Amino acid sequence: MAEASHRTARFVAVAAATVISLACGTNYAYSAWAPQFAERLKLTATQSNLIGSAGNLGMYASGVPLGYMVDHKGPRWGVLIGGLTLGFGYYPIKTAFDAGPGSMGMVMLIFMSFLTGFGSCSAFQASIKTAALNWPTHRGTATAFPLAAFGLSAFFFTSVAGVAFPGDTSKYLLLLALGTTLMVFASFVFIRVPHPEDYHALATGEPRPSVLRRDSNPLHQPTSWNRSSALRKSPDAVPEAIDASARPSPLAPRGGICAPYSLRARENSCQLRTVGESSESGTPDELADEVSSLLSGSSGPGDIEADEMLKRSGQHHSHRPDISGLQLLPKIDFWLLWSMLGILTGIGLMTINNIGSDTQALWYFDDPDASKKFVADAQLIHVSIISIMSFVGRLASGIGSDFLVKRLHKSRFWCLVCSSSIFAAAQFAGYSISNPRYLWVLSTLSGLAYGALFGVYPALVADAFGVSGLSVNWGFMTLAPVVFGNIFNLAYGAVFDGHSRAEPDGELICQLGLECYRRAYGITILASGVGILVSVGSAWRDRGRWTPVPEVDDHQA
Repeated sequence: MAEASHRTARFVAVAAATVISLACGTNYAYSAWAPQFAERLKLTATQSNLIGSAGNLGMYASGVPLGYMVDHKGPRWGVLIGGLTLGFGYYPIKTAFDAGPGSMGMVMLIFMSFLTGFGSCSAFQASIKTAALNWPTHRGTATAFPLAAFGLSAFFFTSVAGVAFPGDTSKYLLLLALGTTLMVFASFVFIRVPHPEDYHALATGEPRPSVLRRDSNPLHQPTSWNRSSALRKSPDAVPEAIDASARPSPLAPRGGICAPYSLRARENSCQLRTVGESSESGTPDELADEVSSLLSGSSGPGDIEADEMLKRSGQHHSHRPDISGLQLLPKIDFWLLWSMLGILTGIGLMTINNIGSDTQALWYFDDPDASKKFVADAQLIHVSIISIMSFVGRLASGIGSDFLVKRLHKSRFWCLVCSSSIFAAAQFAGYSISNPRYLWVLSTLSGLAYGALFGVYPALVADAFGVSGLSVNWGFMTLAPVVFGNIFNLAYGAVFDGHSRAEPDGELICQLGLECYRRAYGITILASGVGILVSVGSAWRDRGRWTPVPEVDDHQA
C-alpha cells in the first residue's frame, strides 16, 4: 500500500512539473501582444524589440546561476522564485498598458520584461529537476513531459486568450500575470523530492542481453563506481545490489539548462552512442535505457569498459577529453558552435518576436478596414503556429539525430544543416510574402527550424566537450542567443521605424506592407547562408567520427 502511495506521489510530482513548465514558455508569445502594447504606449519598433529582448535575456543569461541555486537549495526554491517573478514581471506591464503613454519609463519596462524571462527560467529549471529526481531510471521519459509543455506554452495561452477574450490585450496580459503565477503556485504543493531511503536497488540478476547497455538501476552514482567499472573482467558480470539507503542524497544535473527544448537529447546520445552502440534486442530494459536523459551525469554499475564497447560495436571511439568553463575559450570548436547557435537563434528570434508586427503591417496594407480585433486574432494564430511547429521540430531533430548516428553512422551536424536550410527558406518567405493570407508559411518554417535547432544542439555540445560539464557548457552556449538575438531584433526595429510615420496622436504606424520590414529579412538571408556553409563544413569535418570500422576477429588477431 505504501509503495502504491509513493508511486502515485511521484506521478503527481511529474504532473505538477508539467503544469509549471506550461507556464514558463510565455516569452515566445511576446509578439501576440507586443504590437498593441507599442501602439498603446507610443513606442517605436526599436523600443518594442528592446523589451522583447530583455525577456530573452532573462531566460537565456540566467540559466547557470539559477541552475546552481536549484541544485543546492532544491526545486521548491526555484518554483517559489519563478512564480513570484513571473507575477511581478507581467502585472506591472499590464498596469502600464492600462494607464497609457508615460505611465512607466522604458528602463522599468525592460526590467519587468527581464523578470518574466528570469521567472520562467527559474521555474522551468525546478520542474525539470523534479521530474528527473522522481524517476531516476526513466529520466528521459519523465523530463519529456515538462519539456513538451514548455514548447506548447505560447500556444496554450494564446488559445485561451483567443477563446475567452478575443482582441482584448489588457485581459491577455492579466491572464499572463495571474495565469502563470497561479499555475506555478498551485503546483508548488505537489513538488515532491524523494529521499534516498524511498528507493531500493532493483534486482539486476536477469539475463543480460548480448548487446551492450548501461544498467539503468542506480539512483545515485558515486565516482567510486566509475573506478570500479574498470576492474570488471567480463561485460556480462552482474554487479551486486547496493542498498539505496546507504547512498548520499540523489542529485540531478549540476548547472542550468534553460533552452526549452534542449534536454530532449539523451545521455546515451552523447555518451554511449558516440561509440556507435546499437540496440536490436528490444527488451524492456533497453527501452528504458533508450530514454535515459542528459540529466544523468557519470557512469554507474553495469557500465562496460570503453575498449570492450568499441570492440563489440565496430565503431571508432568518438569520446574526447571532457572540458568545461573557461577551458572552452581557446577551442575553435567552441567558437564554431557558439557562433552557429547565435546566428541561427538570432534569425529565429527576430521572427518569433516580430511576427505580430509582420502580421499587422501586411493586413493594414492589404485591408485598411481590417479591425484591430481581427488583426490581433491573426497574430495569435501565428504565435500558435510557431509554438506547435517548434515542438514538432524538437521531436523530429532529437529522434533524427539519434537515427543518423546509430543507424546511418552519420554526423549529427546534418540535423543542423537541415535546420539552417529551413531557416533560409523561412527568410526567403519573409522577404517575399506580401499577402497576409500566406504568412503562415513564414510562421511554420520558423517554428520548425527553431525547434530542430534546439532539439539537436545539446547533443552536439556534449559530443564535442563531454557530458560531465554539459550544464556549464550549455550555459556558455546560451549567451550566444542573447548577443545575436539583440543584433537581429534591433536591426528589424531600425528597418521598421525607418518606414513608419507618426500619427497626430503620436502613434507610429507603417502602412507600406512588406516594405515595412523587408530589408531586415534581406539581412537574415545572408546570415542563414553563413549558417548553412558553416554547418555543412562542420558535418564534413566531423564525418570520420561515426564511420564504422571492420570488426576484429579475436581468433585472427
